[in-house]
Amino acid sequence: MSKEKNDAIANNKKAHHLYFIEDTYEAGIELKGTEVKSIRAGQINLKDSYCDIKNGEIFVHNMHISPYEQGNIYNVDPVRKRKLLLHKSEILRLEKVKTQDGYTIIPLKVYLKRGKVKVLIGKAKGKKLWDKRDTIKKREVDKKLRQALKY
Repeated sequence: MSKEKNDAIANNKKAHHLYFIEDTYEAGIELKGTEVKSIRAGQINLKDSYCDIKNGEIFVHNMHISPYEQGNIYNVDPVRKRKLLLHKSEILRLEKVKTQDGYTIIPLKVYLKRGKVKVLIGKAKGKKLWDKRDTIKKREVDKKLRQALKY
């Protein structure tokens, strides 16, 4: 029995600061040409990316995958919309989320699982300014507590 290792290639660091993450889903992603090689090299950015559902299919927008250096004519647009691969029931569940006020679907991280590129997407509710302040305050208190326990 081998233990699976899910090393994150890219994380959406601002996601936990800007949103309350309520539920997560693992999705495959449809890639073209040399995009997999760029992802394996770590040339991916999830900042400002989001997911949208259209005609029963889910797409990720604004995910930047840099062109592969040796890819020449096989490289594609770095910020094109990419289709995510989910079961129909999961897409229908997420479609209900999009209709709720204040909710969105965002990619949280990209990682490799058994050689395949996977995207962890989350059902997220936007934080208000005071929520962000509370999160920062809590983080600072935890940091001071850890430092006090260290000594």
